[in-house]
Amino acid sequence: MPAPTKQQAPALNRGAEARASVLPTQNQYSSIEQALVDALAAYGVTGLAIRADGALHRFDSADKPKGNRNGWYVCPSLEVGVYGFWHTGEQHTIGIGGEIDPTAAAEARLAYQRAREKREEEQRQQHANTADQTRCEWPLLVPASPTHAYLATKGVKPHNLRQMRGLLVVPLTDGHRLVNWQTIAPDGAKYFQTGGKVKGCYSPIGNIVQHQPLLIAEGWATAATLHEATGYAVAAAMNAGNLLPVAKSLRERYPTHPIIVCADNDHGTTGNPGVTKGKEAASAIGARCVWPETHEGVTDFNDLSRLGGGLAL
Repeated sequence: MPAPTKQQAPALNRGAEARASVLPTQNQYSSIEQALVDALAAYGVTGLAIRADGALHRFDSADKPKGNRNGWYVCPSLEVGVYGFWHTGEQHTIGIGGEIDPTAAAEARLAYQRAREKREEEQRQQHANTADQTRCEWPLLVPASPTHAYLATKGVKPHNLRQMRGLLVVPLTDGHRLVNWQTIAPDGAKYFQTGGKVKGCYSPIGNIVQHQPLLIAEGWATAATLHEATGYAVAAAMNAGNLLPVAKSLRERYPTHPIIVCADNDHGTTGNPGVTKGKEAASAIGARCVWPETHEGVTDFNDLSRLGGGLAL
């Protein structure tokens, strides 16, 4: 059978108008399984063995690396299915043919809510388990070597990092205690612990001093560079998408403290996500946003420092 039209299956990241919908099925299907197969194919998701058993099932979305498990579906009945994507907030309800009656739509919404609550509870438990493991293992790690290849490449000191064999270990806090860590290989490859909390968490460098700005940066090396150049406390948000959650968390803890968001300048990437996310975070908490001027080979303040540029904030 032909796949649903674009009106039936909005593209990922289209915005709030595509976040939740009940989709009239233009094709007649003999089973909800086949209807879901065609609907998901429009998103590049193929090869799933759909099970209409009322349980929540997760799958990889096509726009993220393998193993992301950001997609989900649930079939509350043999006539109705609900599917969506956690990372975009999309939720769509489909049936085996024609308009979905209000009762079936209500059942689908309830199924989605149950699926969401289950997923959130599983995530909370995963976060708690990883945090417990992190706090148990952290004291067993040795202080990072100042001669580690990554630190040498970036030209920064180890500060509060630990080391696990050849990997640097970057601590992440939720503002109260250690909850996760990121490992950095000598070649710069970075990985968080599976199941650990990242959103709203950060790696702190230095101590907050009254009347001195608190800086927020993306990566740890950039945060270390800024701290060494200014002496200011810096929170490494670890990625651009986490700048806003970290900024909100820090503003809640320090409502009157001056904060500066030190964004990356991703001038070679469409939409410049570093500056875009940095401005968004700064605007949300009434802070300033700064970023390095556009130069070849420079995307963050660590790049600028290694090329001999000044870090005036």
